[in-house]
Amino acid sequence: MYNNVKLDKSLYSITGKSFTEALRQLDPDENYAGTELAGLDAFERQLKRFNIKVSGADSDRVEKFFASSESAVLFPEYVRRMIKQGMNDASILPEIVAAVSYTDSIDFRGLTVTVNGTDAGVGQGGTLPVTDVELASEATELTKFARKLSCTYESIRKQRLEAFGVILRSLGAQISKAVNKLAVDTLTDDITPSTISGDSITYADLAAFWASMGDKDMTTMVCSPAMMAQILALDEMKYCVSDYMSSGKVRTPYGVTIVKCSAVTDGDVVGIDKSCAAEMAYGTDVVVDFDKLISTQCDEIACSVTVGFSALTAGAVKVLTSGTT
Repeated sequence: MYNNVKLDKSLYSITGKSFTEALRQLDPDENYAGTELAGLDAFERQLKRFNIKVSGADSDRVEKFFASSESAVLFPEYVRRMIKQGMNDASILPEIVAAVSYTDSIDFRGLTVTVNGTDAGVGQGGTLPVTDVELASEATELTKFARKLSCTYESIRKQRLEAFGVILRSLGAQISKAVNKLAVDTLTDDITPSTISGDSITYADLAAFWASMGDKDMTTMVCSPAMMAQILALDEMKYCVSDYMSSGKVRTPYGVTIVKCSAVTDGDVVGIDKSCAAEMAYGTDVVVDFDKLISTQCDEIACSVTVGFSALTAGAVKVLTSGTT
């Protein structure tokens, strides 16, 4: 049972396993089927074991993690989860990435898909149209994004975990915005933009841009904040308020999700078919320096993630520009 698991920092060092996966091996989730603990994962069960409340107005203070040598082992995973949550909240990747893979190398070779021939039908004995799938001609180097939070244990020990979590999530959001930029830059590299005819974007421009993708399905438009403000001010967009109220996402009347991203050049809109546009490769997921964090004398919180992106299918990304920056 979770109350009897021996916690030590070696659980962070098991090759091929995250801390939670290592915990789950010692304390399997299936043991709790049908109980009040069924909705908790192995890490959350340990928080319950040591009565550590990490959210809410009456959340515990940071020092609660360090009440014992075993509960201190949980602190790096708490930090990692808060940073990861901040990254997820600020990420545009779910709206633009078709596939996610993992590699233990410093680079990766993505796939490229090229469609040849027509789909008009094949006569008896005729030549079949071919879709070519090949390794990309060049390897994509993974990029490490990192940030360090400088603090002392004395300065954070009395802080409520609810408030401290806000700081950690903000740290994750900063990293995520840099990852977003890499994704946008990779997908728009060598894409020749089309230009709107007037000084500001119109609904007709948006509709024509959506149609310009041809046989691809433009699922997402990624916009700079200024361009998104222009789009939201269009009269036609007032009919989409109910969609936003129900889902939290802004969609055009024809179903394209509009995403705000400061990495996009002012005046530009990037149209993406997320079903086939991009592959994302993780070299590492979010990593924190667990050894320092377990010590109550830590003076910094360092975290990083290593990622890369590769364009998959030609024609799955378009760029529309107002011609102004």
